[in-house]
Amino acid sequence: MILSIVVVGLLTARCSSDIPAVVSPNGIVGFVGTDSSGYFVTYKGQNVLEITNLGFADDDQLADFKLVGSVHDEYDMLAGKKTHCVNMANEFAANLDENVQLILRVYNNGIAFRYRLHGMDGAEIPAEKTTYKIPEGVKRWMQQWCESYEGFFPLSTTAKQQPVPSYSGIKKSADGYNCRWGYPALIEPVKDVFVLLSEADVASNNSASSLWNDKNLETYEVRPDKNETKINGDYFTPWRVAIIGQLADIVESTLITDLAAPSKLTDVSWIQPGVVSWIYWAYNHGSNDYEIIKKYVDLAVALKLPYVLIDAEWDTMKDGKTIEDAVKYAVDNKIKPLIWYNSSVGWVDGAPTPKYRLNKPEDREKEFAWLEKIGVVGVKIDFFSGDNQMNMSYCIDLLEAAAKHHLTVNFHGATIPRGWQRTYPNLLSTEGVYGAEWYNNVPTFTDKAACHNATLPFTRNVIGPMDYTPCAFSDSQHPHITTNPHELALTVLFESGLQHIADRPESLLAQPQEVKDFFSELPAAWDETKFVCGYPGEYVVLARRKGTTWYIAGINGTNEVKSINVNLDFIGQSSDIQAFFDDDENGWKIEHLEKLPQNIACMARGGFLIVIK
Repeated sequence: MILSIVVVGLLTARCSSDIPAVVSPNGIVGFVGTDSSGYFVTYKGQNVLEITNLGFADDDQLADFKLVGSVHDEYDMLAGKKTHCVNMANEFAANLDENVQLILRVYNNGIAFRYRLHGMDGAEIPAEKTTYKIPEGVKRWMQQWCESYEGFFPLSTTAKQQPVPSYSGIKKSADGYNCRWGYPALIEPVKDVFVLLSEADVASNNSASSLWNDKNLETYEVRPDKNETKINGDYFTPWRVAIIGQLADIVESTLITDLAAPSKLTDVSWIQPGVVSWIYWAYNHGSNDYEIIKKYVDLAVALKLPYVLIDAEWDTMKDGKTIEDAVKYAVDNKIKPLIWYNSSVGWVDGAPTPKYRLNKPEDREKEFAWLEKIGVVGVKIDFFSGDNQMNMSYCIDLLEAAAKHHLTVNFHGATIPRGWQRTYPNLLSTEGVYGAEWYNNVPTFTDKAACHNATLPFTRNVIGPMDYTPCAFSDSQHPHITTNPHELALTVLFESGLQHIADRPESLLAQPQEVKDFFSELPAAWDETKFVCGYPGEYVVLARRKGTTWYIAGINGTNEVKSINVNLDFIGQSSDIQAFFDDDENGWKIEHLEKLPQNIACMARGGFLIVIK
């Protein structure tokens, strides 16, 4: 059941450069005008984010905000970092001109604002002027923009970064530096205070935006991608979002879905998160071999996984077999099949098939009806072409059409989540991440994976599900140098409503029985998530709860041995504790503990996992 309650009351207030009247319900976050006609977002009285411009015009006049009221929003999620979400904000509004209203929400853990353009008659969408200032010298973890959002979030204190040659959509400033950045962008403007910039609630008539600093190294303009929509009546931009606070506030935040439109689905009983056996990683190829598909169905049976993914090229099955044969084998073994499609708007020429089956409404209706009939329960749709309005509208059309036929959706080669997982709860995962698939493609990932893995819980995974395809004990085309417990911990550390396990059957089935039993009970959706400790790129420990069972996952992102102090007092004591620790001789040290540990030693690029029942 998905519950949503919104309450709004009426009050008035002003934004003043002297008095921080525009504040969150608890008074911790504020929004104040500056002497230079910009704005500061404050956290506990400290300036943490400067917004040098708002609106659609170069206007130096400060907005006159009025408090519209308080928003109290409660809703349930089928997948994600927590089941029941509660968020409260104070909502303000200001008229920037006769046709533009700015709507601002100040939350206890951040701010969000959007623009309402009204009274329009066939007008083009004007160029937005929203600009954030990120001074040189400030620590930041920012990804250079590319269509697929498959890149690293390297720690830096400068915007002077050379473009990554392999990225699509490279943009250079006049001095040759990268000047286009993807969401989310994490900064540490004040020691131990963090700001994560992103956006939420992209509608079918919107394009998604990115950050551009081609005019000045320190000023980052919010620029929506191509959108040729003509405005009639009212038009709302997506929410521009800044999550603010300590690292726990960032990691545990549900602000992106708090701002998304509620779902209109009345029956969601068919939407079931779960763990998936996945063929592609081991073979760097699709699923046109019936015998290989059978191996992965058998793996799902052996590990008691609910799903198998039949990847690309299933329409060219060999040896006289068909996709119907493969689906039937899975269904007969009580494993639910998911299958892959090419979106046919991004990489088409030279790309794998099937293609052009979903682009036209009548074609996708026919295709999805057929899938439902033969027993397929979800689709993985790949190779989109960026953040423009056409892609946003197409994704929403796919989600709505899939829901009519009880199909879950996993977007790959696609943009990052911006709250659609609430509006369309059949969207259980999205790639938009540099994940374990890259062990197939280039040697770069081998040395950088551990640090990258310890950065993602603070960046990409904050904003929504992340189909990283974790947990490889064996090697693909390029080796991994993370430990077995590090890899196992990723299945809990990384949240994804469909958790695709990367490794090959013979590797997974050769693991100790305790590891195989762990996979059989692994949740893919969580009732609660708590940040325990960590720092981006160095190490991270998260605690996630499903029912009465806690999973504590930690990894070391460095190339040095690390001892991690963990405070798990919030859990209480238990007599049923199983732990998976690093061991340099056997690959595993699996123990049953009588009490929770307080200090855990991790090898270089190591990790641990503790299950508490």
